[in-house]
Amino acid sequence: MIIPKLRSPIILAHGLLGFDTLRLGRFVLAHYWPKLPAALRRVGNRVHVASVSPVRSIAYRAAQLKAFIDKHSPHEPVHLLGHSMGGLDARYMISRLGMEDRVLSLTTIGTPHRGCSFADWTVRRLIPMIGPFLNLFGISQDAVTDLTLDRCRRFNEEVPDSSRVRYFSIVGRLAPHPLSSWRISSCVVEREEGENDGIVSISSATYGESTEVWEGDHLSLVNTHSFWNRICRTAPDRVPQYASHFR
Repeated sequence: MIIPKLRSPIILAHGLLGFDTLRLGRFVLAHYWPKLPAALRRVGNRVHVASVSPVRSIAYRAAQLKAFIDKHSPHEPVHLLGHSMGGLDARYMISRLGMEDRVLSLTTIGTPHRGCSFADWTVRRLIPMIGPFLNLFGISQDAVTDLTLDRCRRFNEEVPDSSRVRYFSIVGRLAPHPLSSWRISSCVVEREEGENDGIVSISSATYGESTEVWEGDHLSLVNTHSFWNRICRTAPDRVPQYASHFR
């Protein structure tokens, strides 16, 4: 595995409910992108892991992502990797916030470009039950609404790609299993959209000039593996696959 050294910085953007590093005081509990930033940095790449609101709208998160890039790479264009909703944040930022000359490439990873039918299911079935609780604590529901099929159709009409930016995508394909933690969401998406990574369909996540299909679930695409996957030894280290992608 040879990871290339890129001349420009790399920005990693997380998805819905995401973070950069989860801490409890001085203790690190989890990284959103396990192993990948360190592997990229070892060969001399400059890597910045962005953190935006976990539950706000695409437009809100995109503005935060722009501010992050303005701070960490004010004078150089960047390569962007956006996982899940992070890919939509990046597309909005490039197209609507004047960043097309600041981004060299965008690789979206498990991003629901055409929406996610599980988001529709959540809006219909779950939000009516838990919405009052979320409102009580001021927790926004904008992110889930922005990922519905209809909202993403409108997004694609209003957020055109830039001819100055190269767009690529990585998608996941989950093998069905009755004990999978993705069983409910995967079944909902399978019924409406076909093969998926547990929550985002291959058809929705396919985007740009080329697409790579990786076997695994939605979180495994960023090297986060469930206990079940580790027990079943279906938790591949994604770093070699990212190395191949950058070549």
